Amino acid sequence: MFARITQYKMKDGSRPAATALLEELKDKIMALDGMIRFINVMNEDGTGYVISVVRDEATSNANAPHVAEIWGAFASYLVEAPIPKGYDVVVDWAN
Repeated sequence: MFARITQYKMKDGSRPAATALLEELKDKIMALDGMIRFINVMNEDGTGYVISVVRDEATSNANAPHVAEIWGAFASYLVEAPIPKGYDVVVDWAN
Protein backbone atom coordinates (compact mmCIF):
# COMPACT_ATOMS: atom_id res chain seq x y z
CA MET A 1 0.00 0.00 0.00
CA PHE A 2 1.00 3.59 -0.58
CA ALA A 3 -0.14 6.80 1.12
CA ARG A 4 -0.22 10.38 -0.09
CA ILE A 5 -0.25 12.88 2.74
CA THR A 6 -1.06 16.45 1.80
CA GLN A 7 -0.93 19.41 4.16
CA TYR A 8 -3.22 22.31 3.32
CA LYS A 9 -4.52 25.61 4.69
CA MET A 10 -8.00 26.93 4.03
CA LYS A 11 -8.78 30.64 3.94
CA ASP A 12 -10.44 32.13 7.01
CA GLY A 13 -14.15 31.37 7.13
CA SER A 14 -14.10 28.85 4.28
CA ARG A 15 -14.27 25.66 6.34
CA PRO A 16 -18.08 25.17 6.11
CA ALA A 17 -18.19 25.70 2.34
CA ALA A 18 -15.09 23.56 1.76
CA THR A 19 -16.52 20.77 3.90
CA ALA A 20 -19.78 20.89 1.95
CA LEU A 21 -17.84 20.68 -1.33
CA LEU A 22 -15.84 17.75 0.04
CA GLU A 23 -19.09 15.89 0.74
CA GLU A 24 -20.27 16.62 -2.82
CA LEU A 25 -17.04 15.16 -4.21
CA LYS A 26 -17.04 12.03 -2.03
CA ASP A 27 -18.08 9.64 -4.81
CA LYS A 28 -15.48 11.06 -7.20
CA ILE A 29 -12.73 10.81 -4.56
CA MET A 30 -13.62 7.28 -3.51
CA ALA A 31 -13.83 6.17 -7.17
CA LEU A 32 -10.16 7.00 -7.78
CA ASP A 33 -8.36 3.88 -8.95
CA GLY A 34 -6.99 1.79 -6.10
CA MET A 35 -8.47 3.95 -3.32
CA ILE A 36 -8.50 2.05 -0.04
CA ARG A 37 -8.92 4.77 2.57
CA PHE A 38 -9.43 8.53 2.57
CA ILE A 39 -9.06 10.66 5.69
CA ASN A 40 -9.31 14.44 5.86
CA VAL A 41 -8.53 16.22 9.13
CA MET A 42 -8.87 19.96 9.71
CA ASN A 43 -8.54 22.27 12.70
CA GLU A 44 -10.82 25.24 13.29
CA ASP A 45 -8.11 27.54 11.88
CA GLY A 46 -8.31 25.77 8.48
CA THR A 47 -5.05 23.85 8.72
CA GLY A 48 -5.35 20.22 7.79
CA TYR A 49 -4.09 17.09 6.14
CA VAL A 50 -5.49 14.66 3.61
CA ILE A 51 -4.30 11.08 3.97
CA SER A 52 -5.20 8.83 1.08
CA VAL A 53 -4.17 5.20 1.01
CA VAL A 54 -4.10 3.46 -2.36
CA ARG A 55 -3.01 0.10 -3.72
CA ASP A 56 0.51 1.17 -4.73
CA GLU A 57 2.67 4.12 -5.74
CA ALA A 58 2.17 3.60 -9.48
CA THR A 59 -1.59 3.79 -9.03
CA SER A 60 -1.23 6.92 -6.92
CA ASN A 61 0.97 8.53 -9.57
CA ALA A 62 -1.51 7.62 -12.31
CA ASN A 63 -4.28 9.30 -10.29
CA ALA A 64 -2.33 12.58 -10.07
CA PRO A 65 -4.22 14.43 -12.86
CA HIS A 66 -7.58 13.50 -11.31
CA VAL A 67 -6.40 14.49 -7.85
CA ALA A 68 -5.18 17.84 -9.19
CA GLU A 69 -8.62 18.39 -10.72
CA ILE A 70 -10.28 17.66 -7.36
CA TRP A 71 -7.93 20.02 -5.52
CA GLY A 72 -8.69 22.60 -8.21
CA ALA A 73 -12.32 22.59 -7.13
CA PHE A 74 -11.10 23.92 -3.76
CA ALA A 75 -8.90 26.67 -5.24
CA SER A 76 -11.08 29.55 -4.05
CA TYR A 77 -10.95 28.19 -0.48
CA LEU A 78 -7.21 27.43 -0.27
CA VAL A 79 -4.50 29.83 0.89
CA GLU A 80 -2.13 28.15 -1.59
CA ALA A 81 -1.96 25.00 -3.69
CA PRO A 82 -1.08 22.01 -1.53
CA ILE A 83 1.89 19.76 -2.32
CA PRO A 84 1.38 16.04 -1.65
CA LYS A 85 4.12 13.77 -0.35
CA GLY A 86 4.13 10.01 -0.78
CA TYR A 87 5.05 7.24 1.63
CA ASP A 88 5.06 3.45 1.70
CA VAL A 89 2.52 2.19 4.23
CA VAL A 90 4.41 0.21 6.87
CA VAL A 91 1.34 -0.80 8.90
CA ASP A 92 -2.39 -0.06 8.68
CA TRP A 93 -4.03 -1.01 11.96
CA ALA A 94 -7.63 -0.41 12.93
CA ASN A 95 -10.02 -1.53 15.67
